[in-house]
Amino acid sequence: MIELEGVPELIDPVMVAAFEGWNDAGDAASAAVAHLDREWKGEVFASLDAEDYYDFQVNRPTVSLDGGVRKITWPTTRLSVVRVGGGDRGGDGDGKGRTRDLVLVRGIEPSMRWRSYCNEILGYAHELGVEMLVVLGSLLGDTPHTRPVPVSGITSDADLARRLDLEESRYEGPTGIVGVLQEACTHAGLPAVSLWAAVPHYVSQPPNPKASLALLNRLEDLLDISIPLGELSEDARAWQLGVDQLAAEDSEVAEYVQSLEEARDTADLPEASGEAIAREFERYLRRRDPHTAEGGRTTEGRDGSFLRDTSSGRTRPPRPAPQDPPHEESPEGDE
Repeated sequence: MIELEGVPELIDPVMVAAFEGWNDAGDAASAAVAHLDREWKGEVFASLDAEDYYDFQVNRPTVSLDGGVRKITWPTTRLSVVRVGGGDRGGDGDGKGRTRDLVLVRGIEPSMRWRSYCNEILGYAHELGVEMLVVLGSLLGDTPHTRPVPVSGITSDADLARRLDLEESRYEGPTGIVGVLQEACTHAGLPAVSLWAAVPHYVSQPPNPKASLALLNRLEDLLDISIPLGELSEDARAWQLGVDQLAAEDSEVAEYVQSLEEARDTADLPEASGEAIAREFERYLRRRDPHTAEGGRTTEGRDGSFLRDTSSGRTRPPRPAPQDPPHEESPEGDE
């Protein structure tokens, strides 16, 4: 039995997870969860025993000096909790909007015993009363760095796909811990969603703040919360300028990027741009005042992990316009 000490009763908790490794191109997903933990001053309440899940010759511990004393940090998975909205825990609440808790899971894809690993995470979710699991991931794709980062929302739950305007997973092939965890959630009866950002394969080295920012924006829309971005927006702009300069120095790369831009612009329908503008404007309004967005009222309840816009009768976020998914180099994107 999992014993939780010092963790108060949580309000409408959602678990948000990311794992370094195969499902984390450009470290975009793990950096996004790290951003949430840093901005909201997450309080770590549990960590998984590294001995059970990691091969230390693959994921080696690190040594550091702390006040002249050598300290070893072991690779593991840590769980922390933050409060979003008008609460006191988790940093600077603005006193406005809906209050809810996020359980953040940050770790490295385990080397072994994946089923036990997932069961342990689900054990914490059960004890904490988690209503939904959202896993962030990133993959390599044929997408230009100069365009908005494509983010796909995927679930294996047909009902959840209809309610939240997500894609149903149709992927078949090798999978990572994200796919295994999502399948474990299905068997446990816990709603689960994965959000995937496409990272340009020609600039795959970390970090990629633009992809992290895109994941956080999509998470905002999914959970109807306002996420403090700190310096992430500026980091994303600086990253794109840096890649622009590198591409300009190589004519072959510049030509390839241009071909990707043309393909992307052809695929994007006019209404897709309109939907993107509408979502960005709603996000802007939410950051100004979480009570209002799109001119509609919002309602909430214990069963409503997700708010509804009563002016339209739809569960938010709005349905994005259909578009072809990115072509990924690694198969983990359709979990």
